[in-house]
Amino acid sequence: MEKSIESIWKEGFLKKDALVAPKLNNLYNQKSKHIIDKFQRMYQINRIAIAAFALIVLPVSFISKLPYLGVLMFIAFAIIIAVSGRFMKKLKAINTGDTSYQYLNSFNEFIKDLLSVNEKLSRFLYPYIFIAIILGFWFGDIGGNIPGKEFVSKLIVDYPDMQLVLGLPLIGIFGATFIIFILALFGGIIGTWDINLVYSGVIKKLEELIGDMEELRN
Repeated sequence: MEKSIESIWKEGFLKKDALVAPKLNNLYNQKSKHIIDKFQRMYQINRIAIAAFALIVLPVSFISKLPYLGVLMFIAFAIIIAVSGRFMKKLKAINTGDTSYQYLNSFNEFIKDLLSVNEKLSRFLYPYIFIAIILGFWFGDIGGNIPGKEFVSKLIVDYPDMQLVLGLPLIGIFGATFIIFILALFGGIIGTWDINLVYSGVIKKLEELIGDMEELRN
């Protein structure tokens, strides 16, 4: 053979308008588009699922007499949907007219940006969700008895020497503060793990394909 696969790649695939290896160009163009299309479908399904859950949790929380929890969780889901909507627009704006190598690198930058924002957002959201759960169960139904106060009243009967601060058990305040601190500290790691749990297959294929291109380019 006059030309090796490597030379065909370098002369044909890496040049958008090259005619040396049109079949090879087409093959990797399709692979690149398949990866991004798959991610886009998964991302959109995830957004729809979050939106559906947000719409369900609100009425269910009122029916179960935990309205504060429902409202606070709805706000959290609304923030996630708003952020994911911005990323969906950025994903659709990736230029498919570039070479496959540039196309995948643009997508790779999108993934890095997504992971970075998700990590920062998770440091806020996980402590927020924990606080929402505590407040939701503590205050219970609107206009009814406050479960938190009833709980403290029962504790005082069993532990009369228990220290209170603003009507709250001091040990409970310390415990909640510690959990909030841990969630804020490791929220980014948890958020990254959550993204990888859903999209690890696509991200792995993306890294492998870019790695193959980098190896052939060099």
